[in-house]
Amino acid sequence: MSRRRIGFSYRFAACLVKPPMLVLFKRDWRGMENIPEAGGFLTAVNHNSYLDPLSYAHYQYNTGRVPRFLAKVGLFRSGFVGMMMRRTGQIPVYRETADAAGAFKAAVDAVHAGECVAFYPEGTLTRDPDLWPMEGKTGAARVALLTHAPVIPVAQWGAHAAVPPYAREKKVRLFPRKTLTVVAGAPVELSDLYDREPTTDVLVEATERIMAAITELLAEVRSETPPATRYERRRDADGTAGARPVPPHGAPVSGRTLPAEAVAGSTLPVAQQRETGE
Repeated sequence: MSRRRIGFSYRFAACLVKPPMLVLFKRDWRGMENIPEAGGFLTAVNHNSYLDPLSYAHYQYNTGRVPRFLAKVGLFRSGFVGMMMRRTGQIPVYRETADAAGAFKAAVDAVHAGECVAFYPEGTLTRDPDLWPMEGKTGAARVALLTHAPVIPVAQWGAHAAVPPYAREKKVRLFPRKTLTVVAGAPVELSDLYDREPTTDVLVEATERIMAAITELLAEVRSETPPATRYERRRDADGTAGARPVPPHGAPVSGRTLPAEAVAGSTLPVAQQRETGE
């Protein structure tokens, strides 16, 4: 199988989601030519709003290559959303359980079957105060190095203006109409890592290349310079969040090999032409 067919459930979901997205938002879509026409691949997407999965899904649907998202298992369990998650073939992530490796295996199988698997490498909404991509988890890197599939970096911007992340009050600002920008870049270069043992060093190196590619795309979209440090989801002794310098490619970490269970739960040149889709 070279690519996944768009089934009835996915088309039905698109019929529900696309009309309000078209009415409520303007679109600045770029880089669709970087989405492979056939064969399995991964996308690695930044995450700065609860709305941006819909923005990205709209973009990706219009390329003809529908994504399979890795999403927390709670979204699959009940209600209409759970039913649609199951019927559209999204991949549940069981964090910190004996079933955690199932998402990793499902992602690998999907890529081998010629499908697109979408990762949010940060694993959650960014905590960076200025909404830059923070430290990534290694799940996308591990799947990429095992399958040798292309990793397409995707940067999003604009959804946060309508639905701010982690707002203390539920503030949705739909008007004036916001522009949702989605940009896909060229595949991240990882081929030199394919034949190396997937130690922590290698997985961190691959992950940092992926995060750097996303950050570079986002910097071009925002016309800003990203920070010299990447926000790290850790807590200092006093309980405050910390940040660390971005390591150089190949910087050693520990040398031990990570098991699949440790990474399965991660959800894990800009195109020149503007593309607007419906």
